[in-house]
Amino acid sequence: MKRKSLYSRAGRQRGSAGSVPSQAPQHAQWEESPRLGAQLWSWSKSFAARHERILPAVASALAVLLLIGGWQLFHPGPRALSQWDIDNAVKYTMSHTDAPPADTAIAAAMVGPSVVRVEGFLSPERAAQEAKAEAAAAKKMKKEKPGGQHVLPPRTPDDQQDKDKPDSIGSGVVITAKGDILTNLHVIRSTDRWVVTFWDGSKSEASVVNIQPENDLAVIRAKTAPDDLKPATLASTGGLNPGDPVVAVGFPFGLGPSVSAGVVAGLKREFVDPDRKEGEARLSNLIQFDAAANPGNSGGPLVNREGEVVGIVTAIFNPTGQHVFAGMAFAVPIENAAKAVGTSPL
Repeated sequence: MKRKSLYSRAGRQRGSAGSVPSQAPQHAQWEESPRLGAQLWSWSKSFAARHERILPAVASALAVLLLIGGWQLFHPGPRALSQWDIDNAVKYTMSHTDAPPADTAIAAAMVGPSVVRVEGFLSPERAAQEAKAEAAAAKKMKKEKPGGQHVLPPRTPDDQQDKDKPDSIGSGVVITAKGDILTNLHVIRSTDRWVVTFWDGSKSEASVVNIQPENDLAVIRAKTAPDDLKPATLASTGGLNPGDPVVAVGFPFGLGPSVSAGVVAGLKREFVDPDRKEGEARLSNLIQFDAAANPGNSGGPLVNREGEVVGIVTAIFNPTGQHVFAGMAFAVPIENAAKAVGTSPL
């Protein structure tokens, strides 16, 4: 008996290895895609309608954020400074910055063009007399070593005949444009002829105009003075106090102009110089200062920090008698120069 088939033949194709899958799901997807797009469009229109007022603000904010982000992307912020950067900046600044001049340098520059070197010369007759006297004194006081060698050989009159060698050296300060120079009396007293050397190197013979023995002051006048001669500025000592800075300018041991600095150590001091004549040995109302002063500084100016002359260097304290600086020097206040100049110098 023949059995019936259990499956339908209608769905099979002859010669096919198996059944063909249905295409219905693909056609359904294609039909749903336009429908989904329409729904999205409808939703966006509805969203825009509901938020019509805030959308421009949101869009503007987004635009600003985009601009800021783009700016920071192409313009990165400054790099944080490291210690290396700071150290190198300090080194560069120090190497390219000139330090301001010291007060001492300013004061010296102000008075410098007014400071002169004062050289004294003996006359030929007096030079011969001095040479003979020195030779006699050396012979009398000479000392001999064992064996008869002289420690200090006697000098002869011929040793003093060099006319170019000064017999005394001191300092002075120009106080008038016509060439009046204030100095110490003891700088010029022991000589007969004087030559002054100005700041620019020019020289001139000088003559004595006036003296003031009680204050060890003298005024000499140059016969010829430079056209651009600059008198010093003088200042009262009324405002001067112990501890105030001062500067001494002169020619110690003939070297100069030399500058030394210190402070006022005291006022209204008295000083007795045993090497000076009776009646002139005691000086009063002096300025005591500690700026270095040595033989040759006498007659030079003592100035304040503005370069104004407040005194004339006149003496140094010599406890050993060696005529070298021991930390104490004295100057005559500039007010005392009134009589020597003839009128008030201030």
